[in-house]
Amino acid sequence: MSPPSQWPHWAPRQKARPRHRLAKRLLVCLVVVVLAVVGLGAGGLWWATDHYGDRVTRIPDAFPDGPRPKSGEGTTFLLAGVDIRSEKPTTGNEAKDTRWTYGAQRSDTLMLVHLGPGERTAYTVSIPRDSWVPVPGHGSAKINAAFSWGGPPLLVQTVERLTGARVDHFAVIDWHGFRSLTDAVGGVPITVRENSYDSEQGRHFKAGTFTMNGEDALSYVRQRHGLPGGELDRIKRQQQFLRSLVGEIRGDVSVTSPLKTNRILEALTDTVSVDDRLSNGDLRGLVLGLRHLDSEDTRFTTAPIVRSDMIDGQYVLILDQRGLRTLCRQVAAGHPPGTGE
Repeated sequence: MSPPSQWPHWAPRQKARPRHRLAKRLLVCLVVVVLAVVGLGAGGLWWATDHYGDRVTRIPDAFPDGPRPKSGEGTTFLLAGVDIRSEKPTTGNEAKDTRWTYGAQRSDTLMLVHLGPGERTAYTVSIPRDSWVPVPGHGSAKINAAFSWGGPPLLVQTVERLTGARVDHFAVIDWHGFRSLTDAVGGVPITVRENSYDSEQGRHFKAGTFTMNGEDALSYVRQRHGLPGGELDRIKRQQQFLRSLVGEIRGDVSVTSPLKTNRILEALTDTVSVDDRLSNGDLRGLVLGLRHLDSEDTRFTTAPIVRSDMIDGQYVLILDQRGLRTLCRQVAAGHPPGTGE
């Protein structure tokens, strides 16, 4: 089965099977999926990545034309969390809205994730949404405007010129998908370090450790009002959440919980959209490599910032662009400087 070429995509309904045959088939499928995920069967891995890979919505023409940075060792993903005022999903195979509409969508969260050769290490560089950067063809602006003005190609081009790093693959998820994925793992444990009030969302956050559902987690990672560090504190929360989410997924994907494993994999493949150059074979390679990756092999850092400023009435962050390019070169070489929490 070839990957879907259009976004959104709806799968056709299948004819109902006799109940006993359906139950048997479901059990066999779940066992094979679990074996694949925990690396216990090459045949199971092949089946699972094709089965779930075919569910992932592919984005056509996600990369810019013209000169681009050279490929290095390992693989670099550009991950974007899209902030769109829509009551319907805009990413994944349940997307109902247009895949990209000029001026409607902004990349609210932006991360460069570099996987070292063999996917044995992972380094994540967060780029603040308020970063004031050159956007090709548009002068200087906040980096989140790039997606709004030109979709994935302009965002990829902006990030590549800013960092000097080549983006091998692009993935995007909207807030509907974020909630669904969080709920699929049964909630994510988060430690809130201090009491705060978000005047924009009208929500209080109490210090303590909580297992947050999708709605609560979304409010938590979106807060910047009422935090001492504003946008930078929000980035720390996003990194904190991602680390905890990965831990939950690794803990839940096991032979002892096949139904939950299936639910998590379905949530992942149903809510995330990726570039159409990411084949099922690429996904298979990622599964083989990432099954050895744990929290000690992952590092998070943030683009170096010179200062905050006000430009054209907007709050912006001025990046150390030379320092960011140096950081990305070091990350690609597997030797980044001191990384943050």
